[in-house]
Amino acid sequence: MSHLMHRKGIIKSGIAALSLLVGGVVQGQDSVTIGAMHDLTGGLNIYGIQQSQALHLAVKKINADGGVNGRTVEVVEYDTQSDDSKYTQYARTLNLRDNVSAMFGGLASSSREAVRPVARQSKVPYFYSALYEGGVCDRYTFLTGVTPSQQLGVMMDWAAEEYGDRFYVVAPDYNFGTISTHWVEQYAEEMGGEVVGTDFLPLSQSNFSSTLQKIQNTEPDVVVALPVGASQTSLYEQFAATGMKADTGIISTNYGSGNQQVVVSPEAGDGIHASQNYFMVVDTAKNEAFTELWREEYDGIDEPIISEANDTWNAVMLWAAAAEEAGSVEPEAVIDALEQGIGIDSPEGRVEMLPSHHLMHQVYLVRGDDNHSFEVIQHFEDVLPSYEQDVCNLVENPQVSKQFTPQQ
Repeated sequence: MSHLMHRKGIIKSGIAALSLLVGGVVQGQDSVTIGAMHDLTGGLNIYGIQQSQALHLAVKKINADGGVNGRTVEVVEYDTQSDDSKYTQYARTLNLRDNVSAMFGGLASSSREAVRPVARQSKVPYFYSALYEGGVCDRYTFLTGVTPSQQLGVMMDWAAEEYGDRFYVVAPDYNFGTISTHWVEQYAEEMGGEVVGTDFLPLSQSNFSSTLQKIQNTEPDVVVALPVGASQTSLYEQFAATGMKADTGIISTNYGSGNQQVVVSPEAGDGIHASQNYFMVVDTAKNEAFTELWREEYDGIDEPIISEANDTWNAVMLWAAAAEEAGSVEPEAVIDALEQGIGIDSPEGRVEMLPSHHLMHQVYLVRGDDNHSFEVIQHFEDVLPSYEQDVCNLVENPQVSKQFTPQQ
């Protein structure tokens, strides 16, 4: 989608909303521009569309409440078309031409890594709002999704008690999969369990017969399923067809993040357990208000709201709160304010920015049912990203720019 076409989105979220405000931003005041890059088309658009919707909804709410320091927030947004090269291209455009005060967007880790050096060079804060493999440490990057050190430990402890402590990992063959697998191995060792097998597979994998045969041969207690996209739903359908689900647990950190539970058959989805910081079924007052705003803005909710939408909403709200605290939208002032521990009450519950530029999250363990939905089994409160906190303190070491991995 072109920059010109997205002017409609800018007007909707920004200036045109002024006529609807009561006690909001006064016409004639200047504005502040933020930049967005989302996969509105291509294979990842199921995530990108909701990320975009959440960003515009947050901006509309901010403007209705008076803007940021009395200034209207406008959005320049580009469709990155699920293409990493376009993230680099548009990140440069947002800074060199559009002069944005902050950037938002990205789903795949590779898209984040395409933007991160541009943000650092431009010295503009970049908010990445998706669950990911963890470890990024960079003054100009803020990560509002949940990490394995917040998801996997609590979920594996639960699974070991429920099923047993022998794990088999099925993961994609790129950094999300390989680094997440290191975490599974580490947590299994810490609990006295073991990983009895791993399979790293391409994103395009659709036939899992070989993997399922290996699982049957090794007889694990639990399968840790980490595929992404269409391959994830294929795995669940084929796993259910083997009948192994009767004796083998299956857990995931990313099941439901792209509404996979809506696509799989009731038989395949029933009994899959997942842990994330947000599911639409989360029972909080802020989530009730958030979903109501969503319904009003988008004429209902066609598909469940995903965690990346919550993460994007949180990113925009945290940026706005930091700008208010700083009394400025200047990037360095906003970054300094964020690093003071800015927090908000969000749809998932309370979140707070930490010196690692990650968030303290609420983490929910859910069970998939046979009606394409989830039931919350357990709520883990105020979960810190323990690994990121151990290796990254950008308040003390602002010059660091790398991604730490657990094997280092």
